[in-house]
Amino acid sequence: MQSLDNNKKIAIIAEILYLANLLFLPGLAFVLLAYVFIKYRRGQSELAKSHLTQTFYTSLIGAALIVIIISMLLFFGGFSSAYIWMWIILYFTLVHSTLVVFGALGLAKAMSSQPWQYPIIGRYLPKD
Repeated sequence: MQSLDNNKKIAIIAEILYLANLLFLPGLAFVLLAYVFIKYRRGQSELAKSHLTQTFYTSLIGAALIVIIISMLLFFGGFSSAYIWMWIILYFTLVHSTLVVFGALGLAKAMSSQPWQYPIIGRYLPKD
């Protein structure tokens, strides 16, 4: 069994990679998060499992949201419509920034050695 300090480090790394994926290293940070998730999801404390599971699956949901919503907006409105760009900006302002705030709260919980469950979607995510 891993020490609590190692589990806390894993939880913090998961949250940092989640935020990096949303803010400045999309894709690359997700690949690293997926690697950490696959490597450390078994045999860890509830703290590490909670943060790993929440960040990994929320990143998948966030990616699906951005692809589906932006694709639908562009399909129905095209690139030339000013209204489409308004809706895309609203999406990033509301949904994307909400995911960033949840990630910041998750990082604060990880740093204080507390498990974290994302509001609304967190209870529907698989429990390893």
